[in-house]
Amino acid sequence: MVMKMLKCASIHTFEIDDFDIALEQLNTQLAEKLTLLDNTIGVLMCHPEYITSGAVKHIADNLPFELAGATTSVQAVNDDIGELMLTIFVMTSDDIRFRAGVTGNLDDGIQQPTKAAYDIASAGENEAPALALIFPPLLLNYSGDEYVYAWESIIPGVPLFGTLAIEDTIPFDDSETIYKGDSFKAAMSFILCYGNINPRFYIATLEKEKAMPYKGEITKSNGAYVLEINNTNAYKYFSDIGFASNGVLADGYGFVLYVIDQKMRDDYDGVPVVRGLVAFTEDGAAIFRGDMDEGSTFSMLTSDCDDVLTTTRNKVAQMNDISEINGILMFPCIIRRMVAMSVGPLTELETIQNTIDPAIPYMAAYAGGEICPTSVVDGKPTNRFHNYSLVMMVV
Repeated sequence: MVMKMLKCASIHTFEIDDFDIALEQLNTQLAEKLTLLDNTIGVLMCHPEYITSGAVKHIADNLPFELAGATTSVQAVNDDIGELMLTIFVMTSDDIRFRAGVTGNLDDGIQQPTKAAYDIASAGENEAPALALIFPPLLLNYSGDEYVYAWESIIPGVPLFGTLAIEDTIPFDDSETIYKGDSFKAAMSFILCYGNINPRFYIATLEKEKAMPYKGEITKSNGAYVLEINNTNAYKYFSDIGFASNGVLADGYGFVLYVIDQKMRDDYDGVPVVRGLVAFTEDGAAIFRGDMDEGSTFSMLTSDCDDVLTTTRNKVAQMNDISEINGILMFPCIIRRMVAMSVGPLTELETIQNTIDPAIPYMAAYAGGEICPTSVVDGKPTNRFHNYSLVMMVV
């Protein structure tokens, strides 16, 4: 049974030079798939060239609803899949209200600009949102967890779902967030959803069977910087087991993942999250892509293309059995794409497209870091930042 209070559709275009043709394609698909109700919003994901060409600005200025989102790499919708592409996941409702916004520059801190932007976007609402979709920038001076902490301090108890901006060329310098027709290197766009939207969350990640014999306890850390593991300097720990040499990760160990048990957190729900190791500092601290809490333990796992495709296929297949579903937003980690490149650049999203019921509207776009609750118990979400995962939100 599909809930009628919310309707969804995914629309897309490959046209990047002729803005009017791009807009016509989007409007034609929208008219075929959806009748807009009183309240409508669009999650926009696109290749960065749609920003530099001016296409995003033209499309946003001429669609009858607001847009928020970010740049990405390969994308997939019901009808198509590709890289140089712009996609919009449209949600429309008579009962659910949407408020979009963007923060100021976050270079000097996340909390204050986010609170200021939230106050503007939520003006006139007398209740907390039921869901926040957030699209943080890819700023190397912040871990992804810090965006989650900021939002939880502003709207505690509200599920958070989203992706950090990304693109397809390392070091991802062209990653930007999007609000209306504008783009931002260091600001966070977002969508607040009010009313009975009933989001449900699913995560595909590493299989524990791939665990290596190495385990560790974080004995000293500062956010995403791990200073000591098992009371040993972090670099020395990794060097002693052959994972690092000459101050960097050893060849072949860049895709080793770390499944961390965040048991020291007050809201720990028993579900571990995955972290990637980025680099080492001169004094031997290990820099991860997300926070590594003191007292937490971790296991190391390897992953290959088969892992990516199997976990994706198995989790997406579960979506076909959900009885109340209007649409799905999916954000797989960009590293999953890199691992699956041995088969082909579109392999994981092709697996999604070949597995999901074609009657379910969906959009999938690669993420620079995934934000999704690991559980929701009695209406209370355990919001987490993830690496190397496919996160899915069913509405």
